[in-house]
Amino acid sequence: MVRLTADLIWKSPHFFNAIRERELDLRGNKIAVIENLGATEDQFDTIDLSDNEIVKLENFPYLNRLGTLLINNNRITRINPNIGEFLPKLHSLVLTNNRLVNLVEIDPLASLPRLQFLSLLDNNITKKPNYRLYVIHKLKTLRSLDFKKVKHKERLEAANLFASEEAEEEAKKTSVKTFVPGEIPSTPEVPKEEQTPKMVAPTPEQIIAIKAAIVNSQTLEEVARLEQALKSGQLPADLNIDDNDALTKNENVEEDKMVTDDQDEGNDEPKDESNDEPKDESNDEPKDA
Repeated sequence: MVRLTADLIWKSPHFFNAIRERELDLRGNKIAVIENLGATEDQFDTIDLSDNEIVKLENFPYLNRLGTLLINNNRITRINPNIGEFLPKLHSLVLTNNRLVNLVEIDPLASLPRLQFLSLLDNNITKKPNYRLYVIHKLKTLRSLDFKKVKHKERLEAANLFASEEAEEEAKKTSVKTFVPGEIPSTPEVPKEEQTPKMVAPTPEQIIAIKAAIVNSQTLEEVARLEQALKSGQLPADLNIDDNDALTKNENVEEDKMVTDDQDEGNDEPKDESNDEPKDESNDEPKDA
């Protein structure tokens, strides 16, 4: 980080810009805090503080001449509520790509009596409900917002929407609560104990499938895990046992059992004892004399 010292101000480029205004170029110096701008002796119409690391828009001395402030690509999250007292003629403010989030954070800009051109592009605030109408409502002198002309129709709509203080306060509360895409909500970390798979009671079909899986297991670890599931009577949720597969295996077991029973019943049938059959008695009848 670099301090904005009087020496840096004196050594920085200053020139007449395209619209013949005297401009001070303080871009890209990694400045973190606005300070010592009194060293400019209020000799500039435009000050460019873009591409730095400024967090707060504050600490301005009284600069009666300054009309344009370029402070895009910084880290602005806060604006001095009394900024208008120090920059009474500021008419153009570029805050593109900063870190303004909630509607209430732009309220201090209402203290700038001549503000006509404002850019808040690439701030999360632009994603809030009724953002544009709220800004138009708060900044009565604004002529252009985000490089789009403020229309008379928008002024009327903003006036109707925020006709009461209650409506304005409600908009601010909604702005604070609204989730912004891209932001990471803070959620408590889940303890590792709570991340373990939940246990569910196995069905009779799953019990059959577990037994079959034990027979077909390839590792001792899997065998131990399946045996533990049988002993505890609870099935880990991540154990993939399909009821349909279990039913199929159960049917196959029943069919095998039926085949085995049929074979056993066949074996119990009496053996063919044709040799023991009685002889035809007709052969034993006496022949005619």
